[in-house]
Amino acid sequence: MATGDGEAEFTAFVTAREQQLLHAAVLMTGDFHAAQDLLQEALVKLADRWESVSRGAEYSWVRRTLYRDSVSRWRRTRRERSHAAPEDAPGRIGTAIYDPLGQWATGEEIREALQQLPPKQRAVMVLRYFEDLSEAQIAETLGVSAGTVKSQASAAATKLRDLLPHLQPAERQQRESAR
Repeated sequence: MATGDGEAEFTAFVTAREQQLLHAAVLMTGDFHAAQDLLQEALVKLADRWESVSRGAEYSWVRRTLYRDSVSRWRRTRRERSHAAPEDAPGRIGTAIYDPLGQWATGEEIREALQQLPPKQRAVMVLRYFEDLSEAQIAETLGVSAGTVKSQASAAATKLRDLLPHLQPAERQQRESAR
């Protein structure tokens, strides 16, 4: 990164967007420390490319990098070692260990259900309902087709309904129990 104005702009960007990006990273990873690492890696990549990233597009660039790296990290980790059960993993949401996400949002049960989704489905749901992006924007962010976004969202919604049946409206529960 060039010194001077570029460095000041980068610092101002990080200061303004860090908490929002960290919140998204925590929702993606389910682990505060992993989210910090993921965000730090994305910001280092941005710093390396700061001069070439269009002004006004920095947030989108970092967010896209964050979500893609999260999915890549999950794939790499899955190949390298087996996962502990969610209730046994240190730093997981819902354990007695430090949980800063609790400061930002309520809905622990929903966050825990999100962690049971595969990373791509989780990314689609977070981008859609936390970031409020359209299907086309999600497809662009994740580098997949709009059809993939729709299928991942549908599968995620089905899994979340199964995990959280008591959160469904009463008439939907009646329809589904009548099947």
